[in-house]
Amino acid sequence: MKLVIGLDGQSSGDKALDFAKDLAAKTTACELIIVYVIEWSPFSFQTAEENAERHKRREEEIAVATERVVNPAVASLTEAGLSARAIVRHGDVADTIDDIAHKEGASQIIVARSSAGGLTSRIFGSSTANLVMNARVPVTVVA
Repeated sequence: MKLVIGLDGQSSGDKALDFAKDLAAKTTACELIIVYVIEWSPFSFQTAEENAERHKRREEEIAVATERVVNPAVASLTEAGLSARAIVRHGDVADTIDDIAHKEGASQIIVARSSAGGLTSRIFGSSTANLVMNARVPVTVVA
């Protein structure tokens, strides 16, 4: 079984991690895939210089998200004896999480609900509706 856990860099992500950790501990051969999506629109018209700067900024954002958010999450799961890895992408949050879950053959997507901002505040509203209603695998929203 594979579970995709969407993190937003906020403490609310710990709730999603805890839920996933408990679920994984009750099963055999469960892989946890930590996903962090940086909001990014590919639709902008820029000069060559702006595109080069944009690419550099994208790479920096991925490095920061990997170091500060996903690596610590993966470390906490592997220390608990679970199989875990991370994916950091740019794009629309709901579409990207759904695409990753589908391509990975995940059984479920887990995200945390929060009023503090981040991924969950971005996906609650039209994006959450899109994720919950259009995801190709079940979505669990942890309070």
